[in-house]
Amino acid sequence: MEVWMILLLIVCCIFMEGLFLALIPWLQRRHECFSVTVPASAQADPRLRTLKQRYTILMVVLTLVLSVVVSAASLAGDSLSTLAGEIRFVILLVGGALGLCLVSFVVMLAFRKKVQAIKAAEGWRATSSRVSAAVSEGDIPQAISLKWNLAYLPVILMSGVLGAVLYDSMPDMVAMNMDLSGNVSNWTPKSPSVVVFPLAVQAFIAACFVFSHWSISRSKRPLDPSAPAASALAYGMFARAQSIYLVAGGLALAAVLGVVFMLSSAEVIGLGVAAMMVMAVAMLLVIGAVGISVVYGQAGSRVFVRLQGEDLILADEDAHWKLGVFYFNPEDPSLFLPERFGVGWTVNLARPAVWAIMIAGVVITVGFVVGISLLVG
Repeated sequence: MEVWMILLLIVCCIFMEGLFLALIPWLQRRHECFSVTVPASAQADPRLRTLKQRYTILMVVLTLVLSVVVSAASLAGDSLSTLAGEIRFVILLVGGALGLCLVSFVVMLAFRKKVQAIKAAEGWRATSSRVSAAVSEGDIPQAISLKWNLAYLPVILMSGVLGAVLYDSMPDMVAMNMDLSGNVSNWTPKSPSVVVFPLAVQAFIAACFVFSHWSISRSKRPLDPSAPAASALAYGMFARAQSIYLVAGGLALAAVLGVVFMLSSAEVIGLGVAAMMVMAVAMLLVIGAVGISVVYGQAGSRVFVRLQGEDLILADEDAHWKLGVFYFNPEDPSLFLPERFGVGWTVNLARPAVWAIMIAGVVITVGFVVGISLLVG
């Protein structure tokens, strides 16, 4: 049964990723198409719509084919209970996920060139400049306060209390890991570190989600010069919805991780059941994230879907988006800003502070992994 559940997880992960990637062209802001600035009215151009349809069809077909191939390859060869089988499974899962992203990027670049050619042929360029600013920001929705992240403290505390209560009932050797067939493959002697381990994981997850929340609150707020009030409101609703979901999702994941680990350590539930519970919550969070993306669109682009498009291009930042997805603008003081092709936020690679943050993130992550390994090793 565990093997089929694992294969189902593979298919679900790849399918949800592929579905999200297939929808991206339809979720972008009205002045953008395959990371190229175009007039809002050009979204109705049959040539651009055909490119978006071809991209979506290609990604859906590739997703279905890859799901079948990965599932079949996982069942072939060595058993999933062997080390070779586990390695093959991980390679297939990670390779499939990265492969979808790579294909999406390559196809985007190919279609981006086509849109650029259409843009040049039609003479779509910024012939005028209009600067807009949102007034009365107090009336515009924003990301919720970072204070909401203090809710992680009682979640971690309750997990610690549960671990202390169950500590005496834990066996002398606590199961820490299992293979893909559900057989326990790693044990550790019972000690206070068994209780500290999930608390450390919860704290790390909380730190990651809090940083993401902070980056949203510090992000550049894009405005459409042709509709400044509407675009400001749409982006504010988008940022608020994403921040609420981020806090709620992070708390749910941290809580489930803490509870199921303590219960499995005390053998109240099996390690396999605990793993599937965590996977189920993670999958629900992914589904929810895709749902929010479809409802709001990138930066709130779908909030006012009937907003009339214009033939003018009032702002064109194509030169600052390298390969369509990497933003590099030394004159922009912003560290974070909405993505150009995707749903969410990215960074301004021209800012030294961004590189310092990324390096610090890598160092902290590596330190956390090493520390956890020593804690329960």
